[in-house]
Amino acid sequence: MNGAPMDALHTRLLVARFGDAFRFYDALLPALLGATRTRGGVEGPYASWDVDGQGVLALFDRAATAATAAPAGAAGPAGPDDRTMLVSRVPDVDTAYAACLARGAAPAGPPADRPEWGPTLRSAQVRDPEGNLWELQSY
Repeated sequence: MNGAPMDALHTRLLVARFGDAFRFYDALLPALLGATRTRGGVEGPYASWDVDGQGVLALFDRAATAATAAPAGAAGPAGPDDRTMLVSRVPDVDTAYAACLARGAAPAGPPADRPEWGPTLRSAQVRDPEGNLWELQSY
């Protein structure tokens, strides 16, 4: 992995009022946790904060999520009940996606390149047996 920091697992909050959520966390995470904002701004649709090079929280506009993940029990965009997503960086998105499906995960968004998120970013989403979203990423 060329020595780059590895975010094994972090929480992404899917928010309807991005600006409000951004201002809240941007004020509190540095003060309370010593976190540094690493991506994004109040305009959204994405922002993230790290502590010591490890991702601790990301915000993503719920409407923007709708373009990539299906709601629990349905095909199509993320639903209004989706409030969180676990996110993991994996060596190979396609292999990880297939492994999740083989273990009973429901497909929520097939593997796809996402150059609008990063020049080499590839991701896929699955739902665990409880319907929780899990995004698998490589970059």
